[in-house]
Amino acid sequence: MKQTDPIEEQARTRLAADEAAASRRTPVTLRAAGAAFWRHPSPWLIATALVGGLVARVAVGDWRLTDLLVPVLLVAAFPVVEWVIHVMILHWRPRRLGPVTVDSLLARKHREHHGDPRDVPLVFIPWQTFYWLLPALVAIALVAFPRTGLGLTWLLSVTVLGLCYEWTHYLIHSDYRPRGRFYKAVWRNHRLHHYKNEHYWFSVTSAGTSDRLFGTYPDPATVTTSPTAKNLHGSTEPRRPAGLG
Repeated sequence: MKQTDPIEEQARTRLAADEAAASRRTPVTLRAAGAAFWRHPSPWLIATALVGGLVARVAVGDWRLTDLLVPVLLVAAFPVVEWVIHVMILHWRPRRLGPVTVDSLLARKHREHHGDPRDVPLVFIPWQTFYWLLPALVAIALVAFPRTGLGLTWLLSVTVLGLCYEWTHYLIHSDYRPRGRFYKAVWRNHRLHHYKNEHYWFSVTSAGTSDRLFGTYPDPATVTTSPTAKNLHGSTEPRRPAGLG
């Protein structure tokens, strides 16, 4: 008689419990999900940067054909950028450099997010991150491009993609049920990342585009369930109680 792997059994139990809880919850509409989305600071901070960038871009003028190329290139590159950030920054393993522990707020909050994927505030980019992120993006827009208008076009494109990322990630973790084929694929992949194995399926806003490119899109049936999917790196740091903001 074949023995059941205890880790696989634990994962199945965990996923079944989550699915059962989801089935008991009343599905929300997109309108209700959108209303809840705007109750958090991150979307407002990104939207404020977007509006400010749009006003500045219109004021500067100097529209050229290259302004159309920037968003196209960014959209094409975004799955790769998203994958790199997810792997290299969010899944960063704390390291000691002498007496100093190198461990960013983004990495710490992401570990908490894996510990409780249904804790909604943890779904969003930590608002403290925007203290340095928004000035950095503005500085890049003003310094790194041959003309100001092109830099502001880049800034607009980045903030639009950032808002799309936050919305998609939030929607996956909300009680909105997937309907369209594309969104179902995005939703399924992200659930596999959280409940099956955190070493695969890093894409969030696409249906595995970057995962296919980097070899992190295996057949789920061939992947061993990870015992640390909800406890990244086997960390012993205390988990925050669910529901606390």
